[in-house]
Amino acid sequence: MDEYEDYGSTHSVDAMEDVHKYLTFVSDGLNFAIKAAYVAEIITNHHITVLPMVPSYVKGIINLRGQIIPILDIREKMYKPPMEVTDASCIIVLDINSISIGIFVDSVSQVVDVNEKGISPMPSNSPQELVNGMMTIGEDTVLFMDCELLIQN
Repeated sequence: MDEYEDYGSTHSVDAMEDVHKYLTFVSDGLNFAIKAAYVAEIITNHHITVLPMVPSYVKGIINLRGQIIPILDIREKMYKPPMEVTDASCIIVLDINSISIGIFVDSVSQVVDVNEKGISPMPSNSPQELVNGMMTIGEDTVLFMDCELLIQN
């Protein structure tokens, strides 16, 4: 039987249904992952129109080929200081249950195959409401973002 190595453990090809692609990115020095299936595109150097009277984590909106997309600063959403824009900063446009949003992140890292059975749940006392699991990938601890919660709030 063929076997392959993915993050989480080694499995037979028959167990591939538990393996999904995740996009990893960095925000405030922490490594995060989101299901690649939610990622519509990654954009850089796009003008964000600031909106009045919105929570501080809502950076504004962008017009992406006629579609208006709200942009969230993940740092501020997790009660961290606002993000400083650098050359590596980008917006990850997500399509979650037919709702489009953008998340403003420090940088995008890579796409990895992850066996979801290897994702550990967050400790029950964790204040990170947007994170639903964690795993070591290579030498890094990666936090798995719950995209469904992004659109609920």
